[in-house]
Amino acid sequence: MASSKPKSCPLCAKPESSEFAPFCSAGCKDRDLLQWLDEGYKVPGPAVSPDQLADHFAGETGRDGES
Repeated sequence: MASSKPKSCPLCAKPESSEFAPFCSAGCKDRDLLQWLDEGYKVPGPAVSPDQLADHFAGETGRDGES
């Protein structure tokens, strides 16, 4: 049987709010977004230059890969 342990906010560990899930408040939700926008969080992997990104996306026509 699975336990019904309440989830906690990933930033401050207070109980999660259903309105702002998985965060406890709008403040924690906004802080998390600012971390992503300010490059405080990074996805691991090799660095990619802007030219490599342009080359990669130049060949794409649509999300599903169709022309």
